[in-house]
Amino acid sequence: MSGQVKTGQKRATVVDVARLAGVSPGTVSNALSGKRRVDEETRARIDSAVRELGYVPNMAARGMRTGRANTIALFSSMATAVAAGPSKLGFLMEIAGSAALTALSRNVALVLVPPIRDPEAALRNVPFDGALLVEPTRDDPFLALLAARDVPTVAIGEAHGAVSAHVDLNYAQTADLLIDHLLNVGSRNFPLLIGTGARRYYEVFEARYRQRAAQVGMTPAVLRIDEAEGEAGAARSVARHLAAHPETDGLLVPLDAQATGAMEALRQAGLSVPGEVRVATRYDGLRARAETPALTAVDLQLDTVAATATNALLDLVEGMECRAHFASPLPRLVVRGSTEG
Repeated sequence: MSGQVKTGQKRATVVDVARLAGVSPGTVSNALSGKRRVDEETRARIDSAVRELGYVPNMAARGMRTGRANTIALFSSMATAVAAGPSKLGFLMEIAGSAALTALSRNVALVLVPPIRDPEAALRNVPFDGALLVEPTRDDPFLALLAARDVPTVAIGEAHGAVSAHVDLNYAQTADLLIDHLLNVGSRNFPLLIGTGARRYYEVFEARYRQRAAQVGMTPAVLRIDEAEGEAGAARSVARHLAAHPETDGLLVPLDAQATGAMEALRQAGLSVPGEVRVATRYDGLRARAETPALTAVDLQLDTVAATATNALLDLVEGMECRAHFASPLPRLVVRGSTEG
């Protein structure tokens, strides 16, 4: 190919790229924006022309033409006390990494919004075209902000309405995997530890736990712990439960930060894992793998979940039709030393 734009020449345009690649300007725009699929051979010619011409899309001009910020935001209301420490590299960041890569493939940037006291004030001058909301509570503080901005919103995990769509995180299947595993390895007296927030996955875990306990004749015990109390709150709650119920032989702790606190309580009580008490958590992240012994957990396939949610959101932003519910791959149990010696 020839047509290199030299220093001092005018900036290359979409028309220049189209002429060099032998396609229409519209095809170039579709290829670069990801708005419509372009076949691999055509895309290769366009990419080659972009490199040869040194073409750089003018995102500011595109935003003025389309009225879009070319930015989406990822929100989580999970308390800092359980999102800090090793979890900073865990659940939320695994979702953020995959979402960011998917967004960039469609020439959109991702802004990560952590839990903040006054989101409306903090984000007043931050433009974004759509939002990903991670496992929102029933009264999630971000829901009002997103509703006020009237932006498309896709929840990761089942939500209590007020979103455009959601991607399933298979709450019932995940709960069943963990409960049945604890039962299969011999635990018959294990409480369920969940947060106090009205998150849908807490509700589903509790319902499945109570149902299974009734089936096997186990007395259910649900320990509710304020997410803001983090590991320390879980450690205190487990310590109290162990003192009142010395027959405890297992712990089901879906939130990984609380599982870490539960492990500390067991160490303080001088109880061996898994010899005397078996422990299982939901997210197969850094906390689960770094514990001693490592925690049995579940591979939620968050990379696929996040990519599905991001593509659904960007389709909505582009004005495409989008269904309200998206399935995700089934969870996979990862058995480690905390339940099997």
